[in-house]
Amino acid sequence: MGFVALGAAATLLLSACGGGDGGDGDGGSGAGGVFDQASTEVVNASDATGGTLRYAISANMESTDPGNTYYGYVWNFSRYYARTLLTFSPVPGQASSELLPDLAEDMPEVSDDGTEWTIKLKQGLKYEDGSEIVAEDIKYAIARSNFGPQALPNGPKYFQQLLDADDYEGPYGGGDPLAGFDAIETPDDYTLVFKLKAPFADFPYILSQTQTAPVPAEADTGEQYQGQVVSSGPYKFEGSYTPGDGLVLVRNDQWDPESDPTREALPDRVTVEEGVEQNEIDQRLVNGELDVDLAGTGLGPAMKGDLLADEEARANIDNPVTGAHFYVAINTKVEPLDDVACRQAIQYAASREGIQRAYGGEFGGEIATQVLPPSIPGANPELDPYEAASGTGNVEMAQEKLEECGEEDGFTVNIGVRSDRPAEVAAVESIQESLAAANITAEIKSFPSDTFTNTQAGSPDFVADNELGLNYYGWMSDWPSGYGYMSSILDGDSIKEAGNSNISELDDPEINQLFDDVTQVEDPEEQAAIYSQIDELTMESATILPGVFQKSVLYRPENLTNVYFNPSYHMYDYMALGTTNNE
Repeated sequence: MGFVALGAAATLLLSACGGGDGGDGDGGSGAGGVFDQASTEVVNASDATGGTLRYAISANMESTDPGNTYYGYVWNFSRYYARTLLTFSPVPGQASSELLPDLAEDMPEVSDDGTEWTIKLKQGLKYEDGSEIVAEDIKYAIARSNFGPQALPNGPKYFQQLLDADDYEGPYGGGDPLAGFDAIETPDDYTLVFKLKAPFADFPYILSQTQTAPVPAEADTGEQYQGQVVSSGPYKFEGSYTPGDGLVLVRNDQWDPESDPTREALPDRVTVEEGVEQNEIDQRLVNGELDVDLAGTGLGPAMKGDLLADEEARANIDNPVTGAHFYVAINTKVEPLDDVACRQAIQYAASREGIQRAYGGEFGGEIATQVLPPSIPGANPELDPYEAASGTGNVEMAQEKLEECGEEDGFTVNIGVRSDRPAEVAAVESIQESLAAANITAEIKSFPSDTFTNTQAGSPDFVADNELGLNYYGWMSDWPSGYGYMSSILDGDSIKEAGNSNISELDDPEINQLFDDVTQVEDPEEQAAIYSQIDELTMESATILPGVFQKSVLYRPENLTNVYFNPSYHMYDYMALGTTNNE
């Protein structure tokens, strides 16, 4: 991905949000805007400060600890109190994928061989207690979240995979917590040098993740740290946090706004209610009693249908493509799907209209014809080798492919699905019906979502033993590049004995080599061309049956200001938001 200069991005943000002092909360758009306006521009722009910004979520927060989370809404929300080395550009649309310095003074410098990345911190940055943020605190934060048998369980482990630190046993074994952790050097308080096993061009995206939020070693209490995270951002915890009791954030007077042009910090207080039933959240949003559904996934079915049918209410609704792709993984090992022509027969036979209906029609998702979502560089909307865009199955072509693979009379195949996800079950039932028209009998096998990836669809042994030739799955990128999206689901080197996301077990030497090659390519256009090639080869292999690129239906109350959808977080950009609620 290309990088934008800090000054240019800051100027763009001020322009988008209106600039000036004491904005009127209108931004020239009217308080409610128009349908889907915030998908592409700032709605209800204002730089007015004050008030309480009110969030709610139907479950408990996964964790408030930036080093122990893998949910996008926490990555988005935790920026209120946790700054990272780099961050995404605070603008609507595709420009949001460009990275900017946050704690860092500038973008990192990389060695000629691509294995050493050096980054300098801004000086004078402080925690909420007035103590200085130093490079070793970031090194420690990465150690606690990635290394050793007691590493925090919930977050990704990219640093562990990429850093040349195979012998480091983590910080929780007693003694000096960073002894032997030589893969990150801190020659002074403001410099970090990351030493990688091999070049990795997307490394700046890893430096933007929440695991780079600094943690003073003396404040760390392991998984209990979420109760009192030491703030490096514009807000801090009011008291301590207990899961289920909600969270209150207040201003951190040690935060220096001059060092942080990417956070608006408009409200005086930020509150989160946990365990609120979804229908109640939706109703309170409409009533103006809440500002944001923290989960960021949109309205529930009941309210969604009512509001979409109400012309006046639609002016407060956004319908962005989230970046999530729901698809069928077609296994390359289960007979007769080890024959590409049999896989292609399924591709031709499947009706995408039925999958789209399962998600609520046009407002719930766009029919997908390739692997890469449209927001990822390299996505080619013209790529449609199996006529998926038509929406209907092509039985004649499916039968030709069945003859080609020696299954003229059709065959029977098992399809796995997460039983507690109604839209996915409905999609699979639709697929079952359309395959039957081509004499392919799909027998549905249902599994709970909490074990699906680990022990059923994500276990090659289970897939083989239970002949799970098809599995319905969903995927969203960890960062907005083809590698961040595709490597875990398509690279043969990513196949695992458990927790496997390459459910097709695609192990194509040409694709594998392209993934190895692209990690050393720095030019964004070159990268995009390689990702397009990987997508095309994958579709030729017929191992991914594209379903829908999911869309969410988001409601923005009248009192919410500076509202826009950020594709890099797959939801509204929480750092920009303000409110006219003066509670």
